[in-house]
Amino acid sequence: MVPDISRGSRTYGLLAYLYGPGKRDEHIDPHQVASFDGFAPDPGRDPDATLTDLTRVLDLRVNQLGDRAPKQHVWHCSVRTDPGDRYLTDAEWGEVARRVVHATGIAEEGDSDGCRWVAVRHADDHIHILATIVRGDLRQPRNAYDYKRSQAECRRIEKEWGLRELNAGDGTSAPNPTSAERFKAERTGHDRTPREILRETVRQAVAGAADEAEFFTRLTEAGLRVNKRLAPSGDTLGYTVALPGDRNRDGQPIWFPGSKLAPDLSLPKIRKRLAAGPVDQDHEPDDEPHIAHQDTPSSSRSQPSQARRQAALAAERATTALGLDDDEDAAAQLVGAGELLDALAQTSPAATRHELREAARVFERATRSHIRAERADNRAVRAAARGIVRAGDALGRGEDGGTTAMVLSTLVLLAIAAARWHTARGHAQQAAASAQAAHHLRAAYRAAARTPIRAMREQGRRLPQPVRQRHADTINAALPDHQLGGEPGWDALAATLDEAERAGHDPAALLKEAVEWRELDTADSVTDVLVWRIRRLGKLPATADAPRRRSTTTAKDNKTSTASRTGARTTPTQTDTSPAPVAPADPRSRGPRR
Repeated sequence: MVPDISRGSRTYGLLAYLYGPGKRDEHIDPHQVASFDGFAPDPGRDPDATLTDLTRVLDLRVNQLGDRAPKQHVWHCSVRTDPGDRYLTDAEWGEVARRVVHATGIAEEGDSDGCRWVAVRHADDHIHILATIVRGDLRQPRNAYDYKRSQAECRRIEKEWGLRELNAGDGTSAPNPTSAERFKAERTGHDRTPREILRETVRQAVAGAADEAEFFTRLTEAGLRVNKRLAPSGDTLGYTVALPGDRNRDGQPIWFPGSKLAPDLSLPKIRKRLAAGPVDQDHEPDDEPHIAHQDTPSSSRSQPSQARRQAALAAERATTALGLDDDEDAAAQLVGAGELLDALAQTSPAATRHELREAARVFERATRSHIRAERADNRAVRAAARGIVRAGDALGRGEDGGTTAMVLSTLVLLAIAAARWHTARGHAQQAAASAQAAHHLRAAYRAAARTPIRAMREQGRRLPQPVRQRHADTINAALPDHQLGGEPGWDALAATLDEAERAGHDPAALLKEAVEWRELDTADSVTDVLVWRIRRLGKLPATADAPRRRSTTTAKDNKTSTASRTGARTTPTQTDTSPAPVAPADPRSRGPRR
């Protein structure tokens, strides 16, 4: 049950809308379900009552005050049930209205001097409460924090009546579109309001921006109208943005300040984020694990794929930070992770674009809480976001598609870690947003990983049996508590270890480092997570690299398998590429699921 409060200056105008047909004839049978005294004129059911009569009754105290009356004297609260909730009767909606005006201080129960109000119903799933905020004693009501108090009362009603219980807010959420904005979007055939479109576009412009000038340049390049508020000195004090073609009844652009789009999009908040330090993605971070390897030449990788590899590392580090005790650092990493998702959403290939945009859209709620990142450093993850934006669109094929899957696999774990972090601190809305983002990221990962993982599986199935046995021994030794043979990705993991060995790595050491990087209990597929960690740590191609083996006997492979079980370092043997049976593990077993 969602309350939405606003204020206005025209009692008659709002009543005309509530009792009218609506913008698209969506209002059905407008009528009152409750009023301040139970006897207010009802133009919807009484043919002798008019809107003027009802306006006169509601405005009585306002008119008595004359010039001393508040200009914004109309208090308007719509209350809407969740689409999955049961049908509420008129009597139940009347009870909702009485409880809301009592909780907000508009008209407390038993107070004969409370404000005058009516509750109008013109649809099954919501009502509108209109009150004039002058009491019978000609004072204004004590209705501070009315939005928070109405939210709390709705949570109580949900629990008592068996309705869907929504998460309580904490005052850090972005403003919701008004009813007028939603109706306008529907009337013009859009699925989102200008406020929502502008919020997403501004967030994407912030993602990885090096400075304020670049931020404003991105806004202009995105096609927005931008208006800066300047001081006499010429310094920028603030900004507003508008969508081209979005105009009011007078034909003027409808401007939105950044702070009205989201609390963290005001210019001072954006400046604070940009001032955290320079954003540079020219080099990989110095603290990446160093493993002897034969790296794929950087020239052979596209810029999008290289940027995504570095983003996977930054996401891993942010995930680790969420498991530590430094709340300020964790909050900063969440802000950076939001930028990373915004960067991916605007450069993602077609197969993952929709799910990534949805993930970025919902995760932005998880980036805001009352925990402030005053002294924390999220330059690494912001640098990763900048690298992705600068690299441009990914093709979604070959190396690009593989590295997209690589970073998405890590981001799923990051979103799950964010949900746990927020839950532990009582941030219900942020935890729910993180979980919802994880859902969209899983869908995006499945789309991105389908082709590269399938190719790796096929490569793994073609490995000679002695080679497969050797890698199975390595896997079982590194993960004795996991039975991975039944996971669909086992063959891909075996193929990855084989590639690592042929590239000069010690597969056991590389796998051990991948396992110890972070816990695997929240992974949907342990094998998939390990595949991408090993490929990133070992600088392996993100797509299958088919082995080139000479046709020989398997004696050396048998020797190598024995040596690997005893911990001896061996040189990979080149053997026949004929098909081999599946891994020697119980096919009925399954890895843990998150």
